Amino acid sequence: MPAITTNDLKTGITLELDNALFQVLEFQHVKPGKGGAFVRTKLRNVRTGNVFDKTFNAGVRVEQAIIRREEMQFLYRDGDDYVFMNNESYEQMNVAPVALGDAADFIVEGMTAQVAFYGDEIISVEIPASVELNIADTEPGVQGDRVSGARKPATLETGRVIQVPLFVEIGDRVKVDTRNGDYITRV
Repeated sequence: MPAITTNDLKTGITLELDNALFQVLEFQHVKPGKGGAFVRTKLRNVRTGNVFDKTFNAGVRVEQAIIRREEMQFLYRDGDDYVFMNNESYEQMNVAPVALGDAADFIVEGMTAQVAFYGDEIISVEIPASVELNIADTEPGVQGDRVSGARKPATLETGRVIQVPLFVEIGDRVKVDTRNGDYITRV
């Protein structure tokens, strides 16, 4: 595994520390007036999802994990697992829901995703920043109830409940931000 210094850290890099994998979410180089420089980071444990802060002295060597990414298509659910197919080799593999994380709320059959591997272990599934989904259930908007910015709950075809404007109806197709689950626009 290649060793890099803490001065080379960038957002998104995956590190191997204490036999665990951590992704760098944020980093900041700090050079105080007195004493040596240091790097303040926010790390996410790739396997558990826990986020914590860690401070390194500047120039310290850390191990960078080699992550392989493959484009795969989601086919169907098999019990609790999600079945993906490699777009090049057509090989199918089951992915545990824990590897999908919040992406499980937005993934539909036929969608393409980036599957990240560390060795043979699937560590994450990344989907696009926004997806288009159908509204499966919502209450009708009340005539005359047109308060600016008013919202109502709506259930997506995947089962996720989001807040949408009053004019959105059952069967409408909406664009949703997958990072925070917010409604973007009606398609």
